[in-house]
Amino acid sequence: MIIGKDISPQNNVYHIGAKIIQVLKGYDSDSIDFFEVYSDLNKCEKVSFNLFSLALDWLYLLGVIDNNEGQLKRCF
Repeated sequence: MIIGKDISPQNNVYHIGAKIIQVLKGYDSDSIDFFEVYSDLNKCEKVSFNLFSLALDWLYLLGVIDNNEGQLKRCF
């Protein structure tokens, strides 16, 4: 992936992915509702739903999360 010079760090998939991991670490359960994670992420940092979805796709490709019928499963 090529990182563009014209994008702000707050709108970068790497940055949002790191924030999602921080949110997921705050849960006791390994399986968390998709929309609950989005809501909790927006409490600390405003993120569009499209960018949130893109960051989740990136984390899924890395093997950090998995999808279980609408529930996000931590793999760490």
